[in-house]
Amino acid sequence: MRLFSSWYARVMQWVRHRRAPWFLALLAFAESSFFPIPPDVMLAPMAMAQPQRAWRLALLTTVTSVLGGLFGYAIGWGAFGLIEPWLQTSRYWEAYQTAHRWFAEWGVWAVFIAGFSPIPYKVFTIAAGVLQMALMPFTIASFVGRGARFFLVAGLMAWGGPRLEATLHRWVDRIGWAMVGLVAVGLGWWYWTKG
Repeated sequence: MRLFSSWYARVMQWVRHRRAPWFLALLAFAESSFFPIPPDVMLAPMAMAQPQRAWRLALLTTVTSVLGGLFGYAIGWGAFGLIEPWLQTSRYWEAYQTAHRWFAEWGVWAVFIAGFSPIPYKVFTIAAGVLQMALMPFTIASFVGRGARFFLVAGLMAWGGPRLEATLHRWVDRIGWAMVGLVAVGLGWWYWTKG
């Protein structure tokens, strides 16, 4: 069944839309302060579909992500009391506590690591605001960490370009069903070990 290839074709059509960069910027901003989906899921296919624009897209993603990080910082600094009850009941509470430990141990390097890695960056931006980390080092570490990540993603996708796009289109159904199978096995294992 060719379910994933039709989705893939639709996504590749969407990422070529003239307003796609606006949506990418909005996603990058939101993910850095409150939204769970990382901008890589949009940046990667956009850079692959338009390799000549990859560096501009990476810069746009970096700048708007850092601006979103500053918004997350402001939430932590001025409105943490409003979100703390929700945060304690969410899956992000443990990551928030980890952010506190990392800040105590590594200081501003924690922001750089969170910015580059798949760790929820938004949790670190909010924690930095709560702890009132110096704003300039926070901004620089965010820019370097986020920039390194997004330029790497865009560069790899641009390097693959149309060749990678065609290869993925050929294999996307097999990859998609393999992922569904892995998730099913993982969920089955989790339920089996819990029971």
